[in-house]
Amino acid sequence: MIFSHSIKSFDELTNHEMYNMLRLRSDVFVVEQNCPYLDLDNKDQKSFHLLYYVDNELAGVTRLLPGGLSYNEISIGRVVIARSHRGLGLGVKLMEASIAGCEEKFGKAPIRISAQYHLSKFYQSLGFVEHGEVYDEDGIPHIEMLRA
Repeated sequence: MIFSHSIKSFDELTNHEMYNMLRLRSDVFVVEQNCPYLDLDNKDQKSFHLLYYVDNELAGVTRLLPGGLSYNEISIGRVVIARSHRGLGLGVKLMEASIAGCEEKFGKAPIRISAQYHLSKFYQSLGFVEHGEVYDEDGIPHIEMLRA
């Protein structure tokens, strides 16, 4: 297997990359998790997008947000791996690339995420610490986490 990724601003994404990214987010968040929510929140245009490939096939994406857009801190959001590529250890690879991408694009600084609560231990393994209480976001328990 060949792993690769690219990080692009909204304006740098090709039409095909944009479509594939939005389709993957919709496939997982809306269809698989049965969670109708407003994915198109006007933050994509101000963010960078990490596209993660396995053998030239889109396997995962994240959104890298500058501080002040979702939180005071830099943030990683819309973390998703295609169902067809789960179980390959891509979660760690995707998040490590996203953390490095945040440092490259925004500088080394704390990163805040809104994590699905059942993935809290996974994010803790990457240096994130729970902050605050569990809350409901679109019918799914979430918790804010910070990586200092």
